[in-house]
Amino acid sequence: MSAKYYTQFVLTDAQYRGGNEFSGVVELSHPMEENSDKRDIEAVLAKNFDLAKSAVKLVSWSRLH
Repeated sequence: MSAKYYTQFVLTDAQYRGGNEFSGVVELSHPMEENSDKRDIEAVLAKNFDLAKSAVKLVSWSRLH
């Protein structure tokens, strides 16, 4: 069962220096636990922006119902 999350994140890649804070919806193939590791969301975001996983820093997230 997939789950959608509203996210706020920062891109640390050099090409985003001027405007690097974003928000958006991410869909994962499985729901995350509240205390879960946020690297799953960061990995999806990095892939969408064609960046390394280390170039995405998740600021906040909440599950959409």
